[in-house]
Amino acid sequence: MGSEVQVRRVSRRKADRMVRSFERALKRSGGSLVERFGEETAATMRQEMLGEYRRLIPEIPDIGRWNTLSQALDLAARALAGFRVILAHGGAVEDAGKVVHRMARTTFERIPGVARSAIGWYRFSRLRLRMLERAARRSRERRYAGDWVFEVVDGDGEPFDFGVDYTECGVVEFLHARGADELTPWLCDIDYVMAEAMGIGLRRTKTLAWGCDRCDFRMTKGATTTASWPPLFAERTCGEPAAPGAAPD
Repeated sequence: MGSEVQVRRVSRRKADRMVRSFERALKRSGGSLVERFGEETAATMRQEMLGEYRRLIPEIPDIGRWNTLSQALDLAARALAGFRVILAHGGAVEDAGKVVHRMARTTFERIPGVARSAIGWYRFSRLRLRMLERAARRSRERRYAGDWVFEVVDGDGEPFDFGVDYTECGVVEFLHARGADELTPWLCDIDYVMAEAMGIGLRRTKTLAWGCDRCDFRMTKGATTTASWPPLFAERTCGEPAAPGAAPD
């Protein structure tokens, strides 16, 4: 395992494509910025977010060329860019979380329903599960600093089809290293948006973002997930019953 995080080598052309992709995503989901800050300020903020994202691209860790979780690090960099700009304009972490939530929702809504269902079905296929188990074994070798470490949980005899327990998370580490821990739970909310769009049942009682010992994903084929706004943050108690009358953070 490398003890130091290695960053990706991104060409200027590739960085330009990444920024343009972020720009399109912001335009599709920028309504929350307008609602909160007004049209003129929102337009300025979008440009500032693009510039901040461009500066963050060289900091995105390299966790392996074929590692599909790299996409989550791209999202974390985009979210961090938005978070920094929103704070600079007097906003709060919830404002950044709303932008990320809408960005994810509009991205999935652009995929035809039949295609989303097919992707959801594939996630439970034998091929996909074998690939996931191989990836889990590789993750425990810790070849890349800043990567995820996880294991697959067999759903045989359980009220779910399969589970995944993450004990290290690249997004948690990336944002922690940049002083943005409070943003992390809002990115975890995206898992529910994805599950809802794909027709997957997702249950989770813990996340590393809330200081728990793991993120315990439990997946059920053909079940229903509701990605509410604002998020419920059921994982904040790390699987323990909430205190009576306790108010959300």
